Amino acid sequence: MSTYQKAREALGVRLRELRRDARLTGAELAAAHGWHRTKISKIESGKQTPSDADLEAWAASCGVPEQARELIAALRSLEGQYIEFRRMFRAGMAGRQRAFAEVEAAATFVRNFETCFVPGLLQTPEYARERLAEAVAYDNATDDLHEAVAARMARQQLLYSTGRRFHFVVTESVLKLRLCSVEVLAGQLEKLAVASTMRTIRLGVIPFEVRYPVEPIHGFHIFDDQHVSVETLTAELTITQVGEVSAYLGSFARLADVAVYGREARALIDRALDALMSDE
Repeated sequence: MSTYQKAREALGVRLRELRRDARLTGAELAAAHGWHRTKISKIESGKQTPSDADLEAWAASCGVPEQARELIAALRSLEGQYIEFRRMFRAGMAGRQRAFAEVEAAATFVRNFETCFVPGLLQTPEYARERLAEAVAYDNATDDLHEAVAARMARQQLLYSTGRRFHFVVTESVLKLRLCSVEVLAGQLEKLAVASTMRTIRLGVIPFEVRYPVEPIHGFHIFDDQHVSVETLTAELTITQVGEVSAYLGSFARLADVAVYGREARALIDRALDALMSDE
């Protein structure tokens, strides 16, 4: 179960307790506000997300109107855990890049695992343009591609900041998947090789022949030990529950343990670059 769903169910349980403490049946509460009779059970079971107005009405009917503000704050936290890309990109992609930059800037240690594409903080402008262009094509994002690429490149200034650490782990597939032209991928591989020598960066590559300790289901970011960001096909999830964050920390550590670093990582990058150029 996702953090988002757990949070929605937790809010439902809290609302059920308020109703029961007020000695109201679900039917009575629904009737008082002209709601469909099934609305109460859906909200309390976590199958439906209430609105601000629903929460204000609920608190008032239960005789605790002063709790409405706290309930709405819980709803805001819930909504912040799941953001649909189409909604996120409606005003353009550059804003999303700047918002992510703020999260990165607030962290002193960023861990990032990727299964199929180069981490954003290590991308070349050309590679970033290819990745961000997909949002225009498939997520109906506002076409501010030039500004979005610039904003992603601006995020990379953090890599040169003192007092910060970045640990990237990628699969060898990242080095070989043709998500862009040969020329763009070649330039990207060269940048990765350089990045692996930077003082603030630890770059690991998991070779094809290694047996994985956990399934590389999807990529993710971990900011300090506080929260995790996961991108699905259609949305971004923010995970803050301690148990789930711990699970991601454990998975990252196990993946990092089977990765190679330094000269070995650069050897894999060079091998991928040689194979790429020989195919031409």
